[in-house]
Amino acid sequence: MTGRFPIEDVSPVVSCGRYPAKAVVGEAVPVSARAYREGHDALGCNVVWLGPDGRARPFTRMRPGEPGQDRWHATIRPDAVGAWTFAVEAFQDPYLTWQNAVTKKVAAGQGAAELANDLAEGARVLTAAVGLVPAGDADRVTAAVAALRDERLELPRRVAPALELADLLWAHPVRELVTTGEEHRLWVDRPRALFSAWYEFFPRSEGAVPATADAPARSGTFVTAMDRLPGVAAMGFDVLYLPPIHPIGRVNRKGRNNTLTAGPDDVGSPWAIGAAEGGHDALHPDLGTPADFRDFVAAAAEQGLEVAMDLALQCAPDHPWVTEHPEWFTTRADGSIAYAENPPKQYQDIYPLNFDNDPEGIRAEILRVVLHWVGEGIRIFRVDNPHTKPFDFWHWLIWEVKRVDPDVLFLAEAFTRPAIMHGLGKIGFTQSYTYFTWRTSPAQMREYCAELVASVDHMRPNFWPNTPDILHETLQHGGPPMFKIRAVLAALLSPSWGMYAGYELFEHTARPGAEEYLDNEKFELRPRDWAGAQEQGRSLAPFVATLNRVRRDNPALHRLRNLVFHDIDNPALLCWSKRDPETGNTVVVVCSFDSQAVQWGNTTLDMPALGLDWHERFTVYDELTGASYDWGQHNAVRLDPYLQPAHVFTVRRPVPPPPVRPAAPDLTVRDVPADLSGGTAPAAAADKDDARWTS
Repeated sequence: MTGRFPIEDVSPVVSCGRYPAKAVVGEAVPVSARAYREGHDALGCNVVWLGPDGRARPFTRMRPGEPGQDRWHATIRPDAVGAWTFAVEAFQDPYLTWQNAVTKKVAAGQGAAELANDLAEGARVLTAAVGLVPAGDADRVTAAVAALRDERLELPRRVAPALELADLLWAHPVRELVTTGEEHRLWVDRPRALFSAWYEFFPRSEGAVPATADAPARSGTFVTAMDRLPGVAAMGFDVLYLPPIHPIGRVNRKGRNNTLTAGPDDVGSPWAIGAAEGGHDALHPDLGTPADFRDFVAAAAEQGLEVAMDLALQCAPDHPWVTEHPEWFTTRADGSIAYAENPPKQYQDIYPLNFDNDPEGIRAEILRVVLHWVGEGIRIFRVDNPHTKPFDFWHWLIWEVKRVDPDVLFLAEAFTRPAIMHGLGKIGFTQSYTYFTWRTSPAQMREYCAELVASVDHMRPNFWPNTPDILHETLQHGGPPMFKIRAVLAALLSPSWGMYAGYELFEHTARPGAEEYLDNEKFELRPRDWAGAQEQGRSLAPFVATLNRVRRDNPALHRLRNLVFHDIDNPALLCWSKRDPETGNTVVVVCSFDSQAVQWGNTTLDMPALGLDWHERFTVYDELTGASYDWGQHNAVRLDPYLQPAHVFTVRRPVPPPPVRPAAPDLTVRDVPADLSGGTAPAAAADKDDARWTS
């Protein structure tokens, strides 16, 4: 810091500035700082911010926060992907100092003679302002200077033109004794880094034919998997995540349900990467050729789906790296290579890399692999177990990749200790899996989401109700209503959410004693009758499509910073809202956590958080049912798990009707035009979209 005034506690800053804070293009990023000065003269603050092109963005004045706290606030809205910088400046504001003094002295009855020095000071400040304001306003400032110096005018008329410049000189202030704070970094991603809806499926299951007594199993391919793309797109997803699509090892291959002995028809786990056909830069030959993969990616794009690939830095025992670079692995005392373990779990079909052996060689090879797939059109990677690899490696890899293509995004699949999950976000991971699955009460969810909101500058959550590895007991035993409940919570609490194929079919049978699916698709082909389930009404797909449509149509749901919880007197219910200040779009959700019984509750809404005064009434429109209700601060709700376990309301405020012109005394009722008669609107008009209601 250089200059007169202290500037402290700047936000957003991650780890004292060691890492850049996060934002996305178009996001309103709050900037705040504590700044103060000696004495009673006025202080002003502003943000100086520069884009990736090095060009300064518009002057952004900061406003004071709660009185007496010396906290200053502003909002910036980055408009390009890349590395941004910002700094807070504090300055002496002579106009505000003058305005405060003159207003008080005039109100106290002091005359022109007593204010002679103040009038001269005002003229000096405004003379300096002439060159700072827009050209079209310069004449106003010049006229105010002239009035201050005109001794023929009465005092109120001398000062009035200068006092009327308050708004203009707030936006274009005279700044003296400018102090510039430290420069801070902000990395800005494309919008999908914050707002996205993910769907996971195994291409080998789409179009697969299970083994029979007369024929071996036949894997699905990229070509057959294309048939599933319209169904995924119809549910409103925009990211299609594929588990590993590389050759699968044959040595120590696991059988169905993770058994140690594989049969001749067992396809193995895709996470056991590598075989004679190649490693991480190769495709499983059963899925198709590189040309087939490119066609699949293009077909997905035509459906509005961006393909995300799995980046699992581990090897099957027959991966080419094992023979070409045995030094990249850990050798045990008996000379064997150590396989992966997470006691009591054992992964005999996977060798983890040892990043302390030839780190330069490993780094160079992995960077080559990632950039290979970037060259094939992949811009999103879901990273398997990043917390088991060195953090300095990830920091290096992510920013090396972004240096080549800043649009590349990384999702961390790290179910581990909170500090590690937050640390991965700080070093560059774009999004993170979370503990959402294990937050099963409203109190737990509220507390956890508050933690995530507080961490939004470095960690972006992605909520998944299920994965191939995780089938929580709430879904095992909660019935179809729980599938709806968890989908509502995931889709509407977090800007990014995802689900694994089969969720929409209510798949819920677990392997005994485990929190994972029986007949797990990780180890076998699982073709599903999507069309039949839809025709028979056994699919959650229409409900999921509605949730994703609501997400897409309401900009308030595209952000995390704006999440606000509201009180409700039933501990089985959770009430929250999100509001977009720019558009006024506001969504209020009330969701039950009980999949068995009807629950009632009474809300106490934080009305200012909805953009409303405490006394106001407003209309809420339920996006799930089409019903409308008149609401205020206190409202009763009833949620039936089988009929409607959640309300998803958009807030609509009535537009006052135009004033009614009084009829002339000599007119009879039949002479009065229809719109003045006080009658109801014609039925045809009532059937149209009601223009009296706006979001």
